[in-house]
Amino acid sequence: MDPLTALAASGLRARMESLDLLANNVANASTGGFKADREFYSLYVAPEAGDSDPAASMPVIERQWTDHSQGVLRNTGNPLDVALEGTGFFAVNGPAGPLYTRNGSFRLAADGRLTTQDGDAVRNRQGTPFVLVGTRTLQISADGTVTQDGTLIGQLELADFSSTAGLTKQGANYFRVADPKIQPAAATGVTVAQGQVESSNTGAAEGAVRLVSVLRQFEMLQKAVSLGAEMSKRGMEEVAKV
Repeated sequence: MDPLTALAASGLRARMESLDLLANNVANASTGGFKADREFYSLYVAPEAGDSDPAASMPVIERQWTDHSQGVLRNTGNPLDVALEGTGFFAVNGPAGPLYTRNGSFRLAADGRLTTQDGDAVRNRQGTPFVLVGTRTLQISADGTVTQDGTLIGQLELADFSSTAGLTKQGANYFRVADPKIQPAAATGVTVAQGQVESSNTGAAEGAVRLVSVLRQFEMLQKAVSLGAEMSKRGMEEVAKV
């Protein structure tokens, strides 16, 4: 494969990975607490290639990273909806251990437990589920203290991490600890807002613009591949004539 075609093919692969990532962002533009994924590009150089050979450098997506910037808080008026203003996560009991989320769109299960939309129990500071009485008025204060008609129920477990690099996405808006060296700590400097939910930090308009840009790059790279193939064909034809 000639250098032009090889470079273009590597670029096409990177753009395809970007399209998958952007499509997922757009699909979750209306998912509460969703954090967008971004790509980090680099150049791959084969070990046997010399530093002076620019054609040996291939564009690749070295890794993808999650943008943890805060989304806009949206008023819902639902007392079971809560949002976090600042850094931190709600802790919930997942199927295989604790999970962390920014999506505070909670609901009341039939057995009185406070759960996520997926049915995972929301944790209090002791790591156990909340059990509420559905007929009583619910109040959630700025520090996460939960009361019903003045009776203390508990306090939301709000977790934070020294580095979000040790977190891995699970589903659309959950995170789990992937690096055992990273352990959750009590979140500080975060405020709980009742009756609000955090919107996704990526918008449909932003995603659509980026998708169009990547598609145009993809088309240009396809033309480069076609040009490289045509040049190789003509070169072989000229050699055959000689």
